[in-house]
Amino acid sequence: MNITTTNTTTTNTTTANSGYHLKGTMLEICSCAVPCPCFIGEDPDGGECFGVIAFHLEKGKARGVDVAGLTLVNVAHIPGNALSGNWRSVLLVDSRADDEQVEALLDAFGGKLGGPLADLASLVGEVVAVERVPILHEAREAEGSLVAEGMLEAELAPIQSSPDGTTATLHDSAFTTVKGAPAYIGKSRRYRVTLPQHGMEWSFDGHNTIQTRWMMEHAP
Repeated sequence: MNITTTNTTTTNTTTANSGYHLKGTMLEICSCAVPCPCFIGEDPDGGECFGVIAFHLEKGKARGVDVAGLTLVNVAHIPGNALSGNWRSVLLVDSRADDEQVEALLDAFGGKLGGPLADLASLVGEVVAVERVPILHEAREAEGSLVAEGMLEAELAPIQSSPDGTTATLHDSAFTTVKGAPAYIGKSRRYRVTLPQHGMEWSFDGHNTIQTRWMMEHAP
């Protein structure tokens, strides 16, 4: 993710002496049309975005804790350009994670371990809540599903770029974190967020989905 801002207020000097190495996929589903302008650094359709960003960790460690196989989802209302910040977010953490894994994930994605994840965390103006919930992540190349039990439901279909069924892709966009890796463009068959207790409840079908390979590492 080509974010150059630095949030010194979220980097804790006590925990920043340990890092992370995380690999997997990043899946964005949102209210924008296809493809999402936020993904290339432009303003969202309608001036605001109602989205989720799911990080599925195929392998990796944070603060020395193995977090492979887990998923963390940022459910966010983004009031303007995504790179301008002020996101209002609820974090959904895979209920399969034990307490040590949850703490390690929140330290990493909350910016406490420094590095590029601290830049990402600086975009969030308010973390409203952290919820531990069963998460089913069965999405590959913008096709499949993402479900957080009782809170989020999405079914995805890829956009075909040619008669042979090749999925349309973006390359070297603002939110691509693996150089040269394609971002697969899709459309939601169904997309529901149900978090009324946190003021987040919306429904969009036939809107943007994008999935790409993802890697973040930081070794202070």
